[in-house]
Amino acid sequence: MTSPANLGGRPRQPSLAQLRAFAAVAEHLHFREAAAEIGMSQPALSGAVSALEETLGVQLLERTTRKVLLSPAGERVAARARAVLEAVGDLMEEAEAARAPFTGVLRLGVIPTVAPYLLPAVLRLVHETYPDLDLQVHEEQTASLLDGLAHGRLDLLLLAVPLGVPQVAELPLFDEDFVLVAPKEHWLGGRGDIPRQALQELDLLLLDEGHCLRDQALDICREAGRDENTPVTTSAAGLSTLVQLVAGGLGVTLLPRTALRVETGRNDQLTTGYFADPAPSRRIALAMRTGTARHQEFQEFAAALRGALRGLPVRIVKE
Repeated sequence: MTSPANLGGRPRQPSLAQLRAFAAVAEHLHFREAAAEIGMSQPALSGAVSALEETLGVQLLERTTRKVLLSPAGERVAARARAVLEAVGDLMEEAEAARAPFTGVLRLGVIPTVAPYLLPAVLRLVHETYPDLDLQVHEEQTASLLDGLAHGRLDLLLLAVPLGVPQVAELPLFDEDFVLVAPKEHWLGGRGDIPRQALQELDLLLLDEGHCLRDQALDICREAGRDENTPVTTSAAGLSTLVQLVAGGLGVTLLPRTALRVETGRNDQLTTGYFADPAPSRRIALAMRTGTARHQEFQEFAAALRGALRGLPVRIVKE
């Protein structure tokens, strides 16, 4: 490996594009996946990494026909490259926030069990109150959203809490109860005083693994005394499918109240029942990085969003 080239006696500096390319390869250990992540062609990516190696004067990768490995020097440089890129991201965020609040791009991540029911209110708020804000919505599961927030791909999240994740601050919006949804003529249909213990023996239908709503439903069932070995034989990728399975007589499910009208309003083969107080519930909040330069802006956005959601069947959290 050649030594770093000199320009006027000073070492040549690596570019951000080279660092971004190398950091992507270091994360994926795969050129095609790394190129797809950062929107660069594979030849350009390979060229950027090679140029970085030449600039630094060290071999960063061990390339074979089957795989890519980090050299010892590559492991050390990868950590530094990520730190530099994060610092540059913070710099850009600081500059954007300094220009003016509620302008520029806001990349909002939303979980699937919230997006269809709250986004109309969110979009209306942005359109009417923050017309200069370029809102970009990303619907993903919780783990993916948190990863996007940590790596700067997303700015703000709308999801169920608590998260218990370091460096993530939560701005609570509201609490909402869960409602039992069952096939028509089910013995619990129409009741307003269902004890949680009723969940112990019911045929319960849940979302697939990875959805936080599945974990919340299982927690509720454990609190109700349901045997953890009681099988959940059927699951679905979304709430709409889940409700159709219930209508088909395969079991019952739990829906958050914000989803109830949308998911059950068009199906006459369903019935609902409400739990006795205190009903099982979940809390929905905005989440942001603790060190974000837009902290004040996001707090103001949370306050405005609480006002916009008052027409929903929820209990707004007072801040």
